[in-house]
Amino acid sequence: MVRFKLIVSVYLFLIKNNKILLLRRYHTGYEDGNYGLPAGHLEDNESITNGLLREIKEEIGIKLKIKNTKLVHVMHRREKDIRVDLFFITKNYQGKPKNAEPEKCDHLQWFPLNKLPKNTIPYIAFAIKNYLNKILYSEIGWGKN
Repeated sequence: MVRFKLIVSVYLFLIKNNKILLLRRYHTGYEDGNYGLPAGHLEDNESITNGLLREIKEEIGIKLKIKNTKLVHVMHRREKDIRVDLFFITKNYQGKPKNAEPEKCDHLQWFPLNKLPKNTIPYIAFAIKNYLNKILYSEIGWGKN
């Protein structure tokens, strides 16, 4: 019997002065032209926190320390596949955020938390709203919740 395998994705809410850093996707084949968060998928044999540190360094060139990150939202999401999305926040990091993957992202910008661009990926906007409302867990894509 083949066991079900779940995809785990990690995201970073990088917030300063009530603004959040969003990246516009480009040539990825998924939600291109829309804004998302610095994020990525766990690799085989990788812890969640190590995956977060790796992905954030790869995407926006900053270094995080696990002790400075906090899990603030968990989303169980069904789209074309089934995922668990883990959203973290940090207040301390090294470096200045930059577009470290121009082949996958064509724009980085800080947006007011209460005024996200209209072309924000819907589940990302939902996660940000839940974070602002201090909701730790949500489900999306499972029909009526």
